[in-house]
Amino acid sequence: MERSTQIWVGVVVLAVLGGGIYYKAKEDQKIGAVQTMSADLPDMKVPDEVDKISITNADKGEVVLEKKGDKWELTKPIRAPANQANVKSLIDNMKELKAKDVVAVALSDEQKKDFQFEPNKGVHVVAYQGENKKLDATFGKSGGRGQMAMVDGKPGVFVVGGYASYLYTREAKGWRDTEIFKFDDANANQFSIENKNGTLSFTKGDNWAGTAKGAPIADLDEDKVKSALRTFKSLNAEDFGDGKTPADTGLDNPEGKITINLKDGAGKYSLKVGKVATGTSHYAQKEGDAAVFVIGSHAADLVLGDASKFQKAKDAGAAKDAGKPVPPPALTVTPAADFGGPSEEP
Repeated sequence: MERSTQIWVGVVVLAVLGGGIYYKAKEDQKIGAVQTMSADLPDMKVPDEVDKISITNADKGEVVLEKKGDKWELTKPIRAPANQANVKSLIDNMKELKAKDVVAVALSDEQKKDFQFEPNKGVHVVAYQGENKKLDATFGKSGGRGQMAMVDGKPGVFVVGGYASYLYTREAKGWRDTEIFKFDDANANQFSIENKNGTLSFTKGDNWAGTAKGAPIADLDEDKVKSALRTFKSLNAEDFGDGKTPADTGLDNPEGKITINLKDGAGKYSLKVGKVATGTSHYAQKEGDAAVFVIGSHAADLVLGDASKFQKAKDAGAAKDAGKPVPPPALTVTPAADFGGPSEEP
């Protein structure tokens, strides 16, 4: 082959290789080769004044939180008081969101699946201040490069810092206020329990005294009375009985009821306990509130129990002596005749 021909063949080969490298680079850019373009990075921080937040968590449905006065409420999928601390944590986190890099300026449908931006995988968050959107973003896959996100009005995919996924992916019940009771147990001076065992009544003077069916409770353990009040002073729900009828929950004919009164008329707290919800937890409802709660077994057992829940243990004396050394039995000498040994005949 002539030298000139060899040169032209080499030029053609180099051109083909160069073209391949160029198109491979373009493909790498599409699938996630990070390129920093600060001018194209969106401002994702939200102001303190946001008053409505919508979160669609993959295929779990939409949750909507709205500020009413100075309190947040859950307005979808159910209308209920919101957990104020959880909402505050969410807003605090949204103020920390920051787009750090641009990834892939365009995505194919297949790449959207890889990055988990599909409706049944991504977390879509929209925050409003009045009628104005302050954030509209979808969060997808998180990996070695960080959290991937797409922002409305901005093409492409971004690496986002500051995103705490657990704050956005709560179940609807995780956004609800679980508080049932909140009071100072030191101010309680009387409470009663009614159930199939009769009525238990406790009154505080210098010390706590209790009656069962009108008669004094023998061996009353004052510490157990105080412990019961501590159980109820900050009682929270485990879950909710949304959509259940009174017949489903047993609250149309409750199995037990507790009523706690604070001194000087400072407050009254009353709770009905119904059927088993799941496991050993029971449905419950407080006076003046239509919400149906699910409470744990410890609180439910106190409302459904008898006087023995408040009595000293019958083996308390034995327990008190437990661990003390046991003295050896006294040594006695038994005459040989008592063992059936030989004896002399007269």
